[in-house]
Amino acid sequence: MTAIRIAGAPISWGVCEVPGWGYQIPSDRVLTEMRGAGLTATEVGPEGFLPAEPAELAHTLQRHGLTSVGGFAPVLLHERDHDPVPGIGPLLDAFVASHAEVLVLAAATGSDGYDSRPVLNADQWTTLLLNLDRLRAAADSRGIRAVLHPHVGTMIEKRDEVFRVLDGSSIPLCLDTGHLLIGGTDPVELVTVASERITHAHLKDVSLPLAAQVQSGELTYTEAVARGMYTPLGTGDVDISSVVNQLLDAGFEGWFVLEQDTILAEEPSGEGPVRDVVASVEFLRNIVRLRAGARS
Repeated sequence: MTAIRIAGAPISWGVCEVPGWGYQIPSDRVLTEMRGAGLTATEVGPEGFLPAEPAELAHTLQRHGLTSVGGFAPVLLHERDHDPVPGIGPLLDAFVASHAEVLVLAAATGSDGYDSRPVLNADQWTTLLLNLDRLRAAADSRGIRAVLHPHVGTMIEKRDEVFRVLDGSSIPLCLDTGHLLIGGTDPVELVTVASERITHAHLKDVSLPLAAQVQSGELTYTEAVARGMYTPLGTGDVDISSVVNQLLDAGFEGWFVLEQDTILAEEPSGEGPVRDVVASVEFLRNIVRLRAGARS
């Protein structure tokens, strides 16, 4: 069977950096359930979810039988008077200590949440692209791979913005199937035309009717997530199988991170979010089984 690397993400349990996002499940339960779902690696989640001190972070993950993939960092990139490189140093220290690989950058707006964003002028675009390359170099110097995550409600959301980054920066991409689709980029198309720039993947399935309401402005991003816009892999409108197979055909060796953003109103009394994670793990593993069977 083709060996692929599958990881989890705390956001699938509703753990998010956005203030007021919803009930935050304690880390011990999340990590225990993640391991029980058959995952052996995780992105580290928002600041405060896991210990900040590098050795303590590594010990916490080891205690749950998990390794660190790296994690998500919204960073202000477009303001000329703000240097994002020094602020990323402590996170890189933690990643090095926990043997993580990937710094997943998002081009933050400067405001909390993902429901609105400003429009960049030409000078701000120049600054953003320069800072992406500077952050890539800073991460490279520590043995960490920086990638840019196109993300709804950030400065890189729409299709033309994604391709402007591809043309104007050398940074690799995190292919997030959900955020790309909502922002107007076909994930399969992006894999087809730019597979060499994709070195990390967030796999989400999406309810297209809810995504369309975000695109039209009928719902905010947060409202749509709360209504279940992200679904277990194989139950929504993203062609996850084609994305995975085309990436593997192109020689992709990065992580497939299972990441179905959710918002919890209260502490789950039953299985909770782990049920959807287990379903997504099985769906992804079945893609790999079918792939192996087709080649045998």
